Amino acid sequence: MTALQLDVLIAKFADDTKGAKIISGPDDRDKLQAALDSLCRWADKWGMAFNVSKCKVLHIGRNNPEYRYYMNGMEMGTTEMERDVRVLVSKSLKPAEQCEAAAGRAMSVLGQLRRNFHYRERHTFIKLYKQYVRPHLEFSVPAWSPWLRGDIDQLERVQEKAVAMVAGLKGKTYKEKCIELGLDTLESRRHDQDMSLVFRLLSQGGGGVLQLAGVRDGVRTRQTPGHNSLAGQFARTDVRKCSFSVRVVEGWNSLLDNVRAAENQEAFKRGLKTWRKARREN
Repeated sequence: MTALQLDVLIAKFADDTKGAKIISGPDDRDKLQAALDSLCRWADKWGMAFNVSKCKVLHIGRNNPEYRYYMNGMEMGTTEMERDVRVLVSKSLKPAEQCEAAAGRAMSVLGQLRRNFHYRERHTFIKLYKQYVRPHLEFSVPAWSPWLRGDIDQLERVQEKAVAMVAGLKGKTYKEKCIELGLDTLESRRHDQDMSLVFRLLSQGGGGVLQLAGVRDGVRTRQTPGHNSLAGQFARTDVRKCSFSVRVVEGWNSLLDNVRAAENQEAFKRGLKTWRKARREN
């Protein structure tokens, strides 16, 4: 019996393998353990045995019973935080540690630019910032986009410091300088990246994450206002409310129909930029 037949999510990337399952009681624990046993048998058969000492269990949720799990007869260790493709995932699912790490890396690179470029003319320095600093602040950000003001400001301070280094600006405030340089705030860029990812997922049928309003099991059940409106999802905790599939609903539904109905990704990005510029001017 395979892990998928046991209703266990299995994901692989390069040499990393992740498994996940909602654990409500002993029956669920047994299914997850059976999935681990199945993976171990498969790995042994193909000469790709897991290094159990590096395999960890991350228990998520306040009501998690935190059962013990085994691979090849060895108990798996537990962890409070794990790095998944360069993104730190904590037990609480809050992105504070990831924000701190991203801001730290970006600030370090920005310091190197400051020490090596004494004349910081706007065009050259902003190109360097976009090329070498900003990617650290936005890597896989739809997966860990912050919602607490402290985390948001921690990331924004890196760009604010970079903008302050540029010579010859007339603006006095951070936002005035950003407009002068043609830079969007990191917060607004995260929103645009969310919307671009929604467009991409919807063009692929929702990717199992998003659902159109008035559509159930792939069949439209009622007439819905607007074009490609998303169905709202119930969320009780802040972590759930600020997760990707929930937080994007309001932003996506507020877009104009002609923006959401763009023919391709590039057309959508142009329409989104024009729409946001019009709203800002009004």
